[in-house]
Amino acid sequence: MIIKRNFNPVRVVGYVRSEIVFSLLIGGVVWALYRNGISQVALPFSVAAILGSALAIFIAFRNNSAYGRWWEARTLWGGIVNSSRVLARLIITFTDSHAHQPNYDAVRSESFKKQMIYLCIAWVHALRLHLRGQEDWDSLKPFVGDEDFSALRQSQHKPNFLHLLTGRKIYAAMANGTLGGFDSFQMEGQLLALANYQGGCERIKNTPLLRQYDYFTRLFLYAFMLLLPLALIGDFSRMGMDYLMIPVSFIISFVFAILAKVGEVNEDPFENRITDVPLMALCTTIERDLREMLGENNLPPSIKPENGFIN
Repeated sequence: MIIKRNFNPVRVVGYVRSEIVFSLLIGGVVWALYRNGISQVALPFSVAAILGSALAIFIAFRNNSAYGRWWEARTLWGGIVNSSRVLARLIITFTDSHAHQPNYDAVRSESFKKQMIYLCIAWVHALRLHLRGQEDWDSLKPFVGDEDFSALRQSQHKPNFLHLLTGRKIYAAMANGTLGGFDSFQMEGQLLALANYQGGCERIKNTPLLRQYDYFTRLFLYAFMLLLPLALIGDFSRMGMDYLMIPVSFIISFVFAILAKVGEVNEDPFENRITDVPLMALCTTIERDLREMLGENNLPPSIKPENGFIN
């Protein structure tokens, strides 16, 4: 996620380098043709104005839709942060609440709390890897037992398997007396919330913005950049400054290209780019909070912004 106010101009240009080359090339060709007496290349400015209006509508709709997807993704992960904290609190307090029972086993209860909290941490990291298409599953090994980790590696959908494993351990704890009463019902409520957040993230990941808007936005953008020099050359020629048509058409094309690119990079918030939702920072926050709730002091360092970006 970008948090700095000012961008590196070189990186900005890199995002739209093909559009820049196209705009300058067309502008140069139109200027050369007009200078060599081929005045028929000039078009009325209204042609570019009408096309520019249509393009602006498409870009505005796409950017609004892309931002909606990005903000929904961030909202879903905000819910994951909150529900993970609530689930960890329920695990700890429910387990401790049975200390007065005759069959209470302090070692067993502490082991259960740690296993469950670590499974919660493993799940958020697994969901991050799953959404970003990364394969660093060995990073989950510190949070999952050896036997469970072997089964995890064999599973097709890692976050789903971790939720199944969490559910099994909850009901095993109900059976041996670590948990009791209706403890599992409230825990299941938080697991359901996390599953719903996961489903929302997967929907955004697997369902692209309507390809019609992507295709026609790009098509209209290049058509506009093609016609713009033709519509400007006549007016600038009458002013005796036909050479200014090239930089002016470039600036106008650059603005439209950047606006189109903003929507393009924001519509997919889980691609591990600098514009994405900062999943690593959110997962690290969850890990730090949950391990602190267990009473641990050796916490991983929080993710700090680097060069104006946070991962």
